Amino acid sequence: MSTLRTADDLIAAGLAPAAERAVLDAVGARYAVAVTPELVAAMDRTDASDPIARQFVPDVAELRTDPQELVDPIGDDAHSPVPGIVHRYPDRVLLKLVGVCAVYCRFCFRREMVGPGAETALTPDMLERALGYVAVHPEVWEVILTGGDPFMVSPRRMADVVGRLAAIPHVKVVRFHTRVPIAAPERVSEEMVRALKAPGVAAYVAVHVNHARELGDAATAALGRLADAGIPLLSQTVLLKGVNDRVETLDALFRALVERRVKPYYLHHPDLAPGTGHFRLSVPEGQALVRALRGRLSGIAQPTYVLDIPGGAGKVPLTPGYLTPQAAGWQVTDNCGGIHAYGEAVPG
Repeated sequence: MSTLRTADDLIAAGLAPAAERAVLDAVGARYAVAVTPELVAAMDRTDASDPIARQFVPDVAELRTDPQELVDPIGDDAHSPVPGIVHRYPDRVLLKLVGVCAVYCRFCFRREMVGPGAETALTPDMLERALGYVAVHPEVWEVILTGGDPFMVSPRRMADVVGRLAAIPHVKVVRFHTRVPIAAPERVSEEMVRALKAPGVAAYVAVHVNHARELGDAATAALGRLADAGIPLLSQTVLLKGVNDRVETLDALFRALVERRVKPYYLHHPDLAPGTGHFRLSVPEGQALVRALRGRLSGIAQPTYVLDIPGGAGKVPLTPGYLTPQAAGWQVTDNCGGIHAYGEAVPG
């Protein structure tokens, strides 16, 4: 099976009824569609609410844009001094190498900017300008390769980019944000793994995964190749209604990741991307899930629940509160809802 990209592909694979062809065509005309064989194999065609299919099969709800939704929800454009670079935080930049992905998530926060022919794909001249920007900004300690998906480039090109970043004295960390180990694990070849490393910089890989069923044998092997090469692995998960909005589902995912030597890093509150309202929970709902996880899951399996502030102001943690000030100290709520006194004086 090849990657599914059209309404006819999805219908033939049994992922949508023929009666939905017009809807599928309409969504596909607006937002890129691609579903890889690895993810098709993870779907349950007998379940109309299958959490894997929900992430990748187009839905008519995507054609509805809510008033609060934004074309550029996290402010990439406002913080892009040259093409391919986003500089929101002082010590790190995003380097958007390509505008294509192996698979297109239906909730993507860059859905207006990625896909076949996307303008974010860097030409050689654009890459020179982007690397030049990094070189003349000594405060940049970390470069995060994103896109699109940086693992869509060839190992040869990846090695060239990483080598050039390593040659910039103040760049000490190169991080890769990718869905490829899950969506197209065959691309994580030994050659690609070698291309991620260069003397003088530490390589980290942050893998996007939202459900434990995405971690099949091939994905597990791809993650193993990265871990065995000494590359630290992190995960990024988006909290999505109908996909992973149950504590048992998140528990299973984060345990499965740690078992595969992946540290759960961020649990993202969904961004205000156009046509994604059907995926969004409220912040209090998310905080309740995170609070429930705290009492049942090892600390090494706990990600930070974060909100990326619209407009480019950056991420903030949405940690549930456990302390309430009292006249003689603090009231602390434990993981099971028990109330305890803590005698440290409350400031001023």
